[in-house]
Amino acid sequence: MTFRNKERNVLSIALALSTLLWGCRGPVVLLPGGALEGATVPPPTDWSFTDEIEVLQLETQPADPYSVNVWVIALNEGLYVHSGSSHTAWVENMEADPRVRIKANESVYGLVATRVVSQDEFDRFISAYEEKYGSPPRNSDIGDVYLFRLETPDSAL
Repeated sequence: MTFRNKERNVLSIALALSTLLWGCRGPVVLLPGGALEGATVPPPTDWSFTDEIEVLQLETQPADPYSVNVWVIALNEGLYVHSGSSHTAWVENMEADPRVRIKANESVYGLVATRVVSQDEFDRFISAYEEKYGSPPRNSDIGDVYLFRLETPDSAL
């Protein structure tokens, strides 16, 4: 195979991959995406079904949707997302506008994000996180992390 043919193959693969990624609305592995697709349904009162789902999709910034894959923890009536000590783009987005959407299976749920500041609530989250994912989060002090409780808009008021 000549250098020119190798170059064409690499270009063809790159073009095919970009087309595939461009066509995806939601996040792909570690790459963020746009608006989540799926039927929007009312949030459940019990999120325990997410205990069997390792990764869900979180959409922030309704005016210009930004979505990522996240680990979630169902605890009491809320659903929790955690970025550790990383002040990521999705954390910044939720701080600017708490309206979010979560996709679980093929359903999309509109929720509101509230930052957790209680160490007791964080300690309960840590226990549930360790049970689901097999190890605790790196930081154990609520002052060092970004933890958000996702709730129905009515219950967050």
